[in-house]
Amino acid sequence: MTVEIRLVAVEDTAEITALVTSNQEFLAPWEPVRSADYASEATQRQLIEDALARHAIGSAVPLVITEAGSIVGRINLNDIVRGAFQSAHLGYWVSQDHNGRGVATAAVGAAVELAFGHYALHRVQAGTLLHNRGSRRVLQRNGFTEIGRAPRYLKIAGEWQDHLLFQRISDQRVSSA
Repeated sequence: MTVEIRLVAVEDTAEITALVTSNQEFLAPWEPVRSADYASEATQRQLIEDALARHAIGSAVPLVITEAGSIVGRINLNDIVRGAFQSAHLGYWVSQDHNGRGVATAAVGAAVELAFGHYALHRVQAGTLLHNRGSRRVLQRNGFTEIGRAPRYLKIAGEWQDHLLFQRISDQRVSSA
């Protein structure tokens, strides 16, 4: 299994649309309620263009997860804050066909390496629903530690739901000497 991540491109629209369409039911319990046209090519293209615009100003890193050259999911560093914080939020999903095979673990590892290396961030935070044990394991396998519980954190599947929050701090330390 060769899992890679790369910056999303507008040319990925058709492949991502097909993946989103085929995984709507699988992803529904873990995502916000989506509009009726969410899985359309026009909406996916607009979402990609918006994400790339945020990337251009340095506030996001929108990525695709690939295995054997095919897109199998998405992973993003969002809400990048510079200055004294140097932090981002991590979000990801993997298609049902690739779920439970280590793909998310490998992709999160690569995204964290990118965040701490190329983007020189200090901290990456991620949240999971309380009952999402799989996502918790992915984060823990990548060195994330639980930092708390956020009541009614995000509106997922139509309801405000509690989340467990995790963070990973960069292993790269700047010496003060």
